[in-house]
Order: sequence, then C-alpha cells, then structure tokens
Amino acid sequence: MPIPFILLLLLVSLFVWRRRAMAKYLVASAFLLLLFLSSQLSVSTLVQPLESSYPINSTPISGQCFVMVLGSSHSDIQAATAVQSLSAVALARLSEGIRQLALGQDCILIVSGWGGELTQISHAEMMAKAAVELGVDKSKVIQFPLARDTVEEAQYLKWELGESSFRLVTSASHMPRAMAIFTGKGLAASAAPTDFRARDDFWWRLTADNLVSSQRAIHEYIGRLWLWIKQE
Repeated sequence: MPIPFILLLLLVSLFVWRRRAMAKYLVASAFLLLLFLSSQLSVSTLVQPLESSYPINSTPISGQCFVMVLGSSHSDIQAATAVQSLSAVALARLSEGIRQLALGQDCILIVSGWGGELTQISHAEMMAKAAVELGVDKSKVIQFPLARDTVEEAQYLKWELGESSFRLVTSASHMPRAMAIFTGKGLAASAAPTDFRARDDFWWRLTADNLVSSQRAIHEYIGRLWLWIKQE
C-alpha cells in the first residue's frame, strides 16, 4: 500500500534525522514515490500493461452458459439496497456479469466472496441480492460464500463446473492473475474484463485516482510474484 509505505519512509527519516544524508535520501525517496504513483506516468507504466492483456469480450455464448463474477467488497449500510451496498469495484464486476448473461441463452450467474470480519452477511449473498435487484432470476444464481480469495474461488468453481466452459468476470488489472489461477486448475475460462482504471490524461496531472490505480497494480504484481513462488 503506497501511502503507508511513504509514511513509513518519512517516519524512519525522523528517527535518523541526525544522519542528515540518510534522512535526506529517505525524504527524497518518499517524495519521488508519491510523485510517480499519483501521476499519469504510473498509470501508463504499471496499470495499462495489466489492463491491455485481455480485450473486452462481447462474443455471443453458445451452448451451456455460465458466468463467474469474482468477489470484491461491500458494506452493511442501514436501509440501503444490495446494489447500494456494493463497492464501486463489485458493482462494476456485477454489471459486466449481467451483460455477459445477455450474450447467451438460459445463463447461470455465479458469485463469490466470504463476509470477512466487517460485514454481517457474505459478499456472495450481497452480490446475489444485488443481481436479483437488477433483474436476474434468483433461481439462476449460484453462490460461493466461503471463498476467501481467487485461488479458493477457482477451486469452488472446479468442483461446481468441472471442465465446462464459462465467462470469467473481474477487474481488468486483476484478470491476468485470475486467468493464470483458473487455467492453472484446468478450468476452461474465457476472460471478460471490466472496471478499467487506465484513462488518458495530461502527463502533469497528479490525482488520488492515479494513486488508487497504482496501488491496485502493485497489488497485482506482488500477487503474481507470490503465485510464481508458490508454483516453484
């Protein structure tokens, strides 16, 4: 997470302030890191290579139709609908999942995600409720409420579908790692990316959105590195 890391660099610089050369190096590093990660250069360097790995998928689905939407997060907001309770990422993924349903006949929507410690119901249940609110038949929704991460989502789907083909919906930056995990388990996944973060902008503009996009990209690169280490 960039902001805690940058703050850590600044905190350490205070402890070594008497060693002026090291302190100056730490402060300069924190400044340059914040400058880079909040700039358009970071989006072009870190985010776009991930999001350009798979194109938008609008190909009609023939035969059996399964659409798997990977989980994200939601909040327990009093008196809110399920759609309103979803995070922006979750809503973007669900919206694309519902669009994918329209590309096939008699499709099944699969949603996943556990509840964690901050919510009363599982993310899968909240996604299912939101899908019904958006017009999906309740009987056409399968939930994986115990899946805690992408690896477990792939395992649950393997038990459910076996070798059947399906559309995999997740954020574009997450798609390369997700596809590596799902295909690594022998699943016949077809990528349907959404929630694109990379946008053309002026090179000199520094924004919090760029910082969030950079954070996501760093998370994915570290995740891919960890996946490679575990496979070795």
